[in-house]
Amino acid sequence: MISVFGSTGFIGTKFCEMYRSEVLKISRDSIECKSSDILYLISTTDNYNVFTNCTLDIETNLIVLMKILENFKNSKDQGVFNFISSWFVYGDTPLPAKEGSQCEPRGFYSITKLCAEQLVESYCKTYNINYRIIRLANVYGPSDLGVSKRKNALQFLINRLKNNEPIDLYDNGEFIRDYIHVSDACQAIKLIMKNGPINDIINVGSGKPTMFKDIIGTASKILNSKSKIGSMSPPDFHKLVQVKDMCLDVEKLSNLGFKQKISIEDGIKILCQD
Repeated sequence: MISVFGSTGFIGTKFCEMYRSEVLKISRDSIECKSSDILYLISTTDNYNVFTNCTLDIETNLIVLMKILENFKNSKDQGVFNFISSWFVYGDTPLPAKEGSQCEPRGFYSITKLCAEQLVESYCKTYNINYRIIRLANVYGPSDLGVSKRKNALQFLINRLKNNEPIDLYDNGEFIRDYIHVSDACQAIKLIMKNGPINDIINVGSGKPTMFKDIIGTASKILNSKSKIGSMSPPDFHKLVQVKDMCLDVEKLSNLGFKQKISIEDGIKILCQD
């Protein structure tokens, strides 16, 4: 069985839905590890908390993590601590970003996610605990209820296209991203937990760079949207904490036998139909 911390979030909910007979959902206020293997998804989701609660990323991404790691260390039945991280930790690095690439995160969310990775690695080595760090690309899917300009901007914009509302794309949408459907992301996570190397870092994504304006153009055509699509310069804060382009090297994942089932084209069709 797998103890899932963060089971009510976007990815956690989908993972538990897909593997319901193999998971134990851990409540939000619990730090108890109820099985030998842990899937840890608790996290903030963007870099903007600095404006409203400058300690939230530290409290959520670091302090809660250490409490649960400490509980895991003391558990009798100890397997692998699987920590879900993000492509945000890479920051400005040569592409495609490899697991061994130098990380230069910029914002509070990104910085604390990298710090969390380092804490997991150091703590687990100190106490001889097996771990994995899984870095996700942009994950999307129709079940994401937390869509906003700051989190999952793709679906936020598609929703506006559905309503024929005008949208503006940063830099005319001329930047690349690596998108993976939430179902594929969950399958990749499960595969890594089953066959992936321990005490290692592995990227999860499509490995395919996609121009953002092309994605929006495809969605607009599918929806026959009347939305006017304009361009705008990113705000200064966005430029401070965000890199323009990102794509992950997924050779490690591919070597495990992972095959993406939902292409970005098919995924956009699903979003447009939702």
